[in-house]
Amino acid sequence: MNKLHSRDIQKVWTVQERKISAVHRAGAVLEPGNWKDYDPFLLLMEDKFEKGAFDIHPHRGMETITYVIDGTINHYDSVTGEGGKLQSGDFQFMTAGRGVVHNESPGEGESVHLLQLWVNLPQKYKMVEPRYQNIHIEDAPIRHEEGAHIRVYSGSSGSVVSNTLNYVPVTFVEMNIENGASVIQDLPGNYNGFIYVLEGSGSFGGNNVQAKKGQALWLGAAGSEPSLIQVTATDQLRLVLFAGVPLKEPVVARGPFVMNTEEEIAQAYADYRNGKFISQ
Repeated sequence: MNKLHSRDIQKVWTVQERKISAVHRAGAVLEPGNWKDYDPFLLLMEDKFEKGAFDIHPHRGMETITYVIDGTINHYDSVTGEGGKLQSGDFQFMTAGRGVVHNESPGEGESVHLLQLWVNLPQKYKMVEPRYQNIHIEDAPIRHEEGAHIRVYSGSSGSVVSNTLNYVPVTFVEMNIENGASVIQDLPGNYNGFIYVLEGSGSFGGNNVQAKKGQALWLGAAGSEPSLIQVTATDQLRLVLFAGVPLKEPVVARGPFVMNTEEEIAQAYADYRNGKFISQ
């Protein structure tokens, strides 16, 4: 077995929450527009909202990963023609592909706190059939270590492997680590990745960078060698880690559509206006 290369933390930043409306507050964990740097990830928003924050809207050419931190969200989509429900700790992997129309909303008088990550689709899969994968907290496999447990929603952690289907290989794990305990997460060397701290504080990477709740950390490069990222809790720690294979393809994004060319974006808007967006 090849020796794993220990990754450093390349940068740390604090997420700034702002008021969007009377029923919606949000912070950009990954700001949109940094397509090359964050590849294959497009953006990550932390949202806290009530009913009415979002209306029915379309997507094409990308995938969303929705992770519910707290509360309950009701989901409607054009693929199944019906709704679903996600609760605290649940996860949804939505492949928009050639086109979906959907909405996400808490119940009347309720609020929800969630993360939504947009993942780019490779050019050859931009127009695939839409797909939904809902993984409830009790169904996600768990890796147990002394003083820690790692819930594996996509990809793998140690010997624990998720059965989530990926067009772009993506690792998504949630870690809960007791004060003083350490965890090592293995990753392919070519993956780009980052960590977002939900609760507590810790020391991260081979360069022992300190970070706390509300801060994000970008992982340093590892070349082609298998790699690892070490995390040690300095307070009861809860975090999410995302990593994936960079696509190295052109990105043209307009609103809810993410394609490779301006012409493809224009076609997406034309299809939506002309009622051809979700035709079978």
